[in-house]
Amino acid sequence: MSGALRLVAGRFGQALAAAFGASILVWALVPLAPGDPALRVLTSRGVSDPQPLEIEAVRIELGLDRPLVAQYLDWLSRAVRGDLSESYRTGRPVLDELVARLPATALLAGVAIAIAVLAALPAALLAAAWAGRWPDALLRGLALVGAAMPAFLVGLILLQVVVLGQGWGRALSDGAPSQVWLPALVLALGRVADWSRLLRASLLESAGSGYTLVAAARGASRARVLLVHALPNALLPFLTAVGVGIGVLIGGTPIVEAVFTWPGIGGYVVQAINARDLPVIQGFAALAALAYVATSLTVDVIGGLLDPRTRKAAA
Repeated sequence: MSGALRLVAGRFGQALAAAFGASILVWALVPLAPGDPALRVLTSRGVSDPQPLEIEAVRIELGLDRPLVAQYLDWLSRAVRGDLSESYRTGRPVLDELVARLPATALLAGVAIAIAVLAALPAALLAAAWAGRWPDALLRGLALVGAAMPAFLVGLILLQVVVLGQGWGRALSDGAPSQVWLPALVLALGRVADWSRLLRASLLESAGSGYTLVAAARGASRARVLLVHALPNALLPFLTAVGVGIGVLIGGTPIVEAVFTWPGIGGYVVQAINARDLPVIQGFAALAALAYVATSLTVDVIGGLLDPRTRKAAA
């Protein structure tokens, strides 16, 4: 088997193992949660004072009287087929509820990724070009502040200053593309901080390698050394971080969506958490874990195929 095929097979096997481990953790949200799920189901059905026989009947209906291993295998077989149970509050299939809100979350995450990449790339280049000088120190300081500021706090400040103070945008979003910029900016700030520091470190490492030193000795300017010689080799870890960040953003939208009332999956999940709607929380956790595993697998395979050293190691 060639190195590329070994690489793909190995990464795919690791992704399956990660997905299996994540499925156990996601399924455990229900049996490990305090309280009786059967009681919550009856309460959501309008039964204010359920009797023990009613609770036991619902437990049998949900399969909660079976051994934990049998419950997990049954949940896993249904989840693989797209059945994530029904919401306690609405009684509708959880997958239908999540899919209906997925386009708004995908729009928000996509714009946030674009903002983060377009901001992190020039910031890292400027910091590397002025390494050890005041522009580098300023950009690194801003990156640390951006990484330390909680997203909900930044969102509340922007709502107060930009929306309520200046009248730009709307406090209650309806999911229109014209209203995505403020929540996407808040969501992107943490990624800009992480990615710019990562790319700066990779640029400085590449700029100190032999081929860039030879280029500089031949008279190449500092800008040419960074853009032509260092940047292509420094992009691989940066692109890996961007790819993984896509999966992370899908799981990290609830707070930002709740602050800006963005009609995506995140705001719906926050409502489910307040109502202790465990099937919705479980379904969202499964979706976020699957997105993270899938994006990690994709960037691992692409990065490995682009790096000949990884293909040699796999072979």
